[in-house]
Amino acid sequence: MNVKSRARLGAVVGTAVLGVGVLATPALADPPAGEYRVLAGVGSDTTQDVVNGLGDVVLRDVDGDGQVDDKVIASYNATPAGSTVKTRANGCTINRPDGSSAGIDALRNAVDNSTGCLDFARSSRGPADTSTQDLTWIPFAKDAVSIAVRDDSALANGLNLTTAQLRAIYTCSLTSLNNVALTPLLPQASSGTRTFFLGRIGVTEAQVGGCVGTMQEHNGVELDTAGDIAPYSVAQYIAQVTQTVTDRHGATVLGQIDSSDPFTADGELNSGFVYSRDVYNVVPSSKLTDAVIDDVFTGSDAKVCAATATIKKYGFGTVTNCGDTTLKGER
Repeated sequence: MNVKSRARLGAVVGTAVLGVGVLATPALADPPAGEYRVLAGVGSDTTQDVVNGLGDVVLRDVDGDGQVDDKVIASYNATPAGSTVKTRANGCTINRPDGSSAGIDALRNAVDNSTGCLDFARSSRGPADTSTQDLTWIPFAKDAVSIAVRDDSALANGLNLTTAQLRAIYTCSLTSLNNVALTPLLPQASSGTRTFFLGRIGVTEAQVGGCVGTMQEHNGVELDTAGDIAPYSVAQYIAQVTQTVTDRHGATVLGQIDSSDPFTADGELNSGFVYSRDVYNVVPSSKLTDAVIDDVFTGSDAKVCAATATIKKYGFGTVTNCGDTTLKGER
């Protein structure tokens, strides 16, 4: 693999585009130091910001004083990779998981070793292993994955790729478009977006070509040459360009896939996009009856399902199956 890791200056920070709305104050990462909440979660870069936002608005009476005023969700960002997070007042300093698969593995480790350090994992993919029903993937929002290129590249001219073309690009059999030599990128190995995207274009990890580099998912600043092309969360893109979250979109624009547009006419996420997906909070199946997990995550009456304004604020769409607990697996 051609690993791409370069320092860049000045992500493009312009006015709000796509008709999404006015610029907002970026969301904060991680709970404040020393603040420990009932439910601690890690994992997906895609959903870290929206779950951080849910952590600010999902309240319940945690301490039993009759006042529904306690924040219950502690969501820890996927980056900086290699750093640690402390999820409990006593112990529980763990390596920060970078991506859905890393978060799910960290949750499995916490369950298997009864550490009590984690209660859920953020995931932008469904189960990859259904050999057990130890974990439950609970959908809470809709996202989509499109393809990103630089807006100053000839690749951006009428960008509308087919699934067959994307398959050829990521197996390195299609090496140029619009007279531009392609330098395709994929998110880091533990990324749920990487797993989802490769699944949709019909490419296994073993089939990924040697011309493909790696990048931190949804960090458009890393697309710094004309031939760079990468999968990108539509919800993350919307939240970045409106500065609801830290703006990492750089000079990127998103294109169509199979003539499907990732945005609606008013600039919101197109839930009918050809590469749309549910995103999840993953919990131990044995904890589905836990009062807090049930109140916050499960069933159509779950508190996260009621927080539709927050979900939409971060660029995501709502789902009719929010809170469903039928999707289970091992990892």
